[in-house]
Amino acid sequence: MPLTSGARYMLLSTLLFALMNVCVKLLGHLPPLEIILFRSIFSLAASYLLLRVLRIRPWGTNHFYLVSRGITGVLSLILYFFTLQKMPLATAVTIQYLAPIFTAVLGIFIVRESVRPWQWAFFLLSFLGVLVVEGVDTRVEPLYLALGVASALFAGFSYNSIRKLKGKEDPLVVVFYLPMVALPVAAVYCLFDWVPPRGLDWLWLLLTGLLAQGAQLCLTKAYQAERLSSVANLNYLGILYAVGLGLLFFNEAFPVVAYLGMALVLLGVVLNTWYTSRNPAAAPLAPTEEVAA
Repeated sequence: MPLTSGARYMLLSTLLFALMNVCVKLLGHLPPLEIILFRSIFSLAASYLLLRVLRIRPWGTNHFYLVSRGITGVLSLILYFFTLQKMPLATAVTIQYLAPIFTAVLGIFIVRESVRPWQWAFFLLSFLGVLVVEGVDTRVEPLYLALGVASALFAGFSYNSIRKLKGKEDPLVVVFYLPMVALPVAAVYCLFDWVPPRGLDWLWLLLTGLLAQGAQLCLTKAYQAERLSSVANLNYLGILYAVGLGLLFFNEAFPVVAYLGMALVLLGVVLNTWYTSRNPAAAPLAPTEEVAA
C-alpha cells in the first residue's frame, strides 16, 4: 500500500517524537516546565531564523487559530512531560495516543470532517487496546492517568487548530506559535522552581529541542496534507518505539496481556489506514479546507 505524503510526514514525526520522549525521561530530575523552557528557546530561535531566511512573515494573519494552537499545545505538552516522568515510557505514550481519537471526534465539529461507521469501529478497537494496557499496568496512579487523558484531549484541540490553518498559514508559522506561547509560561514558572542542569543534562536538553523541532514541522505538514482521520491514527505506531526504547534505556517490561493491548491498538491503526486508502470519500474535506497546503 503506497504511502501518501501526509502519511510519510506523520511516520517521521512519530519517530522523532519517540526519541524526544527518551530525552525527556532521561531528564526526570528536572521540572517539566524547565525542559519546556529550553526546548522553547531552541525552537523559537530556529523557527524565527528559518522564517527570516525564507522571508515568511512570522506572525501570520489567522491569529485566533494560531494562538489557540499555541495555548492548547502548551497545556498538552506540560501534562505529557509530567506523565513521561511519572510513568513507564510505553504507558505514558499509550495514554497520549488517545489524542488521534479526540482529534477525529473533535474534527466533526471544528473542521466539519465526517467519520464513517467503520472508522468508528477501528477507533474503538484501538481505544480498547489502550484500556487493556492501562488495566494491567499497576504502576499507573489514577491522578497521572487523568492528567494523561487531559493531555491527549488538549492535543486533539491543537491538531484541529492546525487543520483549520491548512492553506492559510505556512507550516513554519504554525510551528513558531507553540514555543512563542510556551516560552513566557515556562519562564515565569522557572523563576520559582529552578534546578540547575548538570553534565549530560545539556546534551539531552539540546537533543530535546532538535528532535521536537523536526517532529513538530513534520506533524504540521502531515495534518495539513491529509484528512484528520486518515493520518491521525498513524500516531499510534509510536507505541512500538516506546516499548523498544523503554526496554533498551530504562529496562521497562510489561505483562503479556499489555502487549496484547498494544497489538489491538496497532490493528486499529492498520485497518483504519487500509480503509481510508480504499475509500477516498471517507472523512471528506469541508469546503473551506479544499485548498492544498
